[in-house]
Amino acid sequence: VASDASTRALRAFLTNKGYAVSGWRQGRNYGLREGVQHAMVDLVEELSDKYGRKISLVGWSLGGLYARQLAKMMPERVRQVITLGSPFAGDPRSTNAWRVYEWASGRKSDEVDPQFGGDLAVAPPMPTTAIFSRTDGVCAWQGCMEKTGAQTESIEVESSHCGMGHHPAVVYAVADRLAQKEGQWRPFDRSGWRSVVYPDPHR
Repeated sequence: VASDASTRALRAFLTNKGYAVSGWRQGRNYGLREGVQHAMVDLVEELSDKYGRKISLVGWSLGGLYARQLAKMMPERVRQVITLGSPFAGDPRSTNAWRVYEWASGRKSDEVDPQFGGDLAVAPPMPTTAIFSRTDGVCAWQGCMEKTGAQTESIEVESSHCGMGHHPAVVYAVADRLAQKEGQWRPFDRSGWRSVVYPDPHR
């Protein structure tokens, strides 16, 4: 039930880094109510057309689930996906917010829309980074991890769920991922001082 206000700090940071940034522009996120999916598709098309290139999608919590599904539906318009504490890989009720979701959206938490990107656990066909925390407190961290692959990775941080959009380690990781040139994606490097800030996600 958060709005674009929740990502204001992250978007301001990225704007100061020189990125063209947009919120989702739909007010509070009450789930996949009527018109929400179409509005998100329209926004991806609008931004991709405006800048004449693929765009990166960064989604926090439920927003990350949207980002993954949009990327699978529109691979020709999406460069990469970054999720923050998004429970795409576990049981839909493996969060402490599923009842809130059902109340706000009027939909069952385990309801799958085959027209909206298919299976949540399947990674999009472009570089995909899942940032998660074992101290999340809202979503089970195991369901927020991505399987390691040629274009997929998980980055662990020590953060609360509601703090991810403001946490320095999260913001740094997002900026690091976005800074890579298109077509030259490499996994996050947690060597050196980063190993102190970013635990080994597979420990």
